Amino acid sequence: MNPEQPKDGFNLSKWALDHPALTRYLMVVLMLLGFAAYFQLGQDEDPPFTFRAMVVRTYWPGATAQQVAEQVTDKLERTLQEVPFADKIRSYSKPGESQIIFQIKDSSKAADVAGVWYAVRKKIGDMRYTLPAGVQGPFFNDDFGDVYGVIYALQADGFSYAELKTFADDVRQRLLRVPDVAKVEQFGVQDEKLFIEISQKRLAQLGLDFNQVLTQLGQQNAVESAGAVQTPLDIVQVRVAGQFEAVEQLRAMPIRGNSGSQLRLGDIAEIKRGYVDPPAVKVRHQGREVIALGVSMAKGGDIIALGKALKTATAGISANLPAGIELVQIQDQPTAVASSVNEFVKVLIEAVVIVLAVSFIALGFHRRPGQHPLWKRYYIDMRPGLVVGITIPLVLAVTFLSMSYFGIGLHKISLGSLIIALGLLVDDAIIAVEMMVRKMEEGYDKVRAATFAYEITAMPMLTGTLITAVGFLPIGLAQSTVGEYTFAIFAVTVIALVLSWIVSVYFVPYLGTLLLKAKPLPEGAAAGHQEHFDTPFYKTFRRAVNWCVEYRWITIGATVLFFALGILGMGKVQQQFFPDSSRPEIMVDIWFPEGTSFAANELTAKRVEERLLKEEGVRSVSTWVGSGVPRFYLPLDQVFPQSNVSQFIVLPKDLKVRESLRIKLPALLAQEFPEVRGRIKLLPNGPPVPYPVQFRVVGTDPLVLRERADEVKAAMRESANTRGVNDNWNESVKVLRLEVDQSKARALGVTSQSIAQASKTILAGSTVGQFREGDKLIDIVLRQPLDERNAITDIANAYLPTASGKSIPLTQIAKPVFTWEPGVMWRENRDYAITVQGDIVEGLQGATVTAELLPGLKAIEAKWQQNGMSGYRI
Repeated sequence: MNPEQPKDGFNLSKWALDHPALTRYLMVVLMLLGFAAYFQLGQDEDPPFTFRAMVVRTYWPGATAQQVAEQVTDKLERTLQEVPFADKIRSYSKPGESQIIFQIKDSSKAADVAGVWYAVRKKIGDMRYTLPAGVQGPFFNDDFGDVYGVIYALQADGFSYAELKTFADDVRQRLLRVPDVAKVEQFGVQDEKLFIEISQKRLAQLGLDFNQVLTQLGQQNAVESAGAVQTPLDIVQVRVAGQFEAVEQLRAMPIRGNSGSQLRLGDIAEIKRGYVDPPAVKVRHQGREVIALGVSMAKGGDIIALGKALKTATAGISANLPAGIELVQIQDQPTAVASSVNEFVKVLIEAVVIVLAVSFIALGFHRRPGQHPLWKRYYIDMRPGLVVGITIPLVLAVTFLSMSYFGIGLHKISLGSLIIALGLLVDDAIIAVEMMVRKMEEGYDKVRAATFAYEITAMPMLTGTLITAVGFLPIGLAQSTVGEYTFAIFAVTVIALVLSWIVSVYFVPYLGTLLLKAKPLPEGAAAGHQEHFDTPFYKTFRRAVNWCVEYRWITIGATVLFFALGILGMGKVQQQFFPDSSRPEIMVDIWFPEGTSFAANELTAKRVEERLLKEEGVRSVSTWVGSGVPRFYLPLDQVFPQSNVSQFIVLPKDLKVRESLRIKLPALLAQEFPEVRGRIKLLPNGPPVPYPVQFRVVGTDPLVLRERADEVKAAMRESANTRGVNDNWNESVKVLRLEVDQSKARALGVTSQSIAQASKTILAGSTVGQFREGDKLIDIVLRQPLDERNAITDIANAYLPTASGKSIPLTQIAKPVFTWEPGVMWRENRDYAITVQGDIVEGLQGATVTAELLPGLKAIEAKWQQNGMSGYRI
């Protein structure tokens, strides 16, 4: 035997073989630590990423949508533009309400986000004085990205909302004690109110007015300091009694009229306890009204461990609840994550078995020398495949250890990356083992074969590994929310590939010297460099390679041609960065016309809920009336609270039922509930996108902009590939405008402000104080009986107090006029913007339909420019 002389320089494989004790120690310790690290990794459904969005809400009661947009929203947006990293400023203005969604640049660092939110509060606090009088807020919500992965429903028979709320508070307190629980939020709570219903006609007969009642109520129920008596030894506080401590005290309160006579409040008013009217957001589950409790996990926690802890905690809580109250789980993210992890383990085992089978056959398949029957002509040497098989758990163990060190948990992105990497991480080991086997067959001893494999293959393997890793580099360098969400694809794949190279050049040679055995040379063959690949397949393959090298220009031309054809073919492939989630939930949205009452919304929502529960294969239906569901799934596109929307979570038995319902439900909603705009959608993967096709029409004049948006809407509806085209400005709302004769009003001592306050008290009620009961504060609301405020004509019969103390009918100084005004006005970066949006037909992707519509919409935009409307664009 005359093997080639070793090359000069450091040889990592030789160093591993020269220090076998350390190599064995590292292999065993890394395997054990990696196995332990796997069970310590945080587990969640989605990778953590920072929500770079904040919601700023402001209220200005009595203002129109346009007044809110111009006087409140615009000023706040102007200030937000000055905030560091400001990117997108989206807002909507409704009558009496402004909401701004402020987004900062994707390139901003996650560590800087908290500082940006502080800057927002500071800057808006500095300009707060420029907002109109009567503005409430602004109020800030920077917990926009909180995920309530576990949601419970507390439902009761025979208990009032107030009693149920008391139990919900207790359940919330106990859930907060569970480890890794960051927040427990209640949904569907209806605040208690104490209503004083006084007939306006009755007051007029008695010579009283609402303002007198309001003043006397506030004066008696006030909490004021009465000072303290200072003695040489003590400080004695002085307290004035009279605050309401029971509803009976409120009924017994004396009211003094203009004539000086006194009446009890209970003699002229009906006093009763109730709940906020109209209701706030209501939650229903399986056809029953409930209070929902959403549980948010602490950052870096293990959702599966949290799920187990919550099951233990809720079992104890349920056991202590009184008969008739039941705690039911609506959403169970831990189960979904456990299913994903189990799926990964299943796929991993399958992949390992397939890789091992291929390795055993490819590396160990040999033909026996001499003549043998067919079933004895070939055999498989298990040892080369066994070396590769040992490297798979070793690389995975070190990868889990590295993930633990870098803070990468187990979630859908990292698990998918591990499966992707699995097919690549054995490549280096197979190359090293194959080279060792080859050299041993040529007569090299095991140690020289191992060191020779390092000399020949280490650098080419490292180069190939790094090139493969570079292929994932764009994901790692992407400065965007999508890049942050998918970063684990780059991180985990690169870690696994680099570690696979280290294992291949350090541990594989050692394993090879222990397990591999040289195939005996054929009789008469001399030791040394022998060519053993003499099969017909190998000879044919070698001739093909030689031909390609000889006719290199033809080969290069063919390569370029196929590459060009691939690029052309890629252009025909529909694009969609993230597919739909594999979770079973179906989201059902129903939208009513803008300005729809909560009562009408709730009535239809109950009918829809009842119909959905009748569908075969539906396990449960949860309903949020007057709002979208809370963020129980990280990429969920949230619907903000508003009276004209309801959202359902339909949970089918399995994915097969989900698909059948997804196809069936749109037609069902259109046929049986034509009064609503229904929409069916699945949970997405990746950052949320409201609609697959969206075009934003931007302009300066809201009325002209509406006309331009209608043109775009008509063009989108002409396409056979769009469905349910709508826009986010919705419909105009009905308004009853009181045209006041200011001359008469001044003569009678009546102002526009007093008219507005009287009208509000008559129709909606006015908060006149607070009833204190234990740790609860219950608003005292003064309003008219229902039969005097449930029709539009009632406002014409309203009475107004004058300066003389007498009351006059409202119609003497004001004329009611019916009109329309915008119900909601969206803005984008301080410009009015209408988003025209729609769904697409089955089998297409949003990017495909967008590309199809774009040329026609550009032509419409060009026509606007030609007609002098340069301020409007798509």
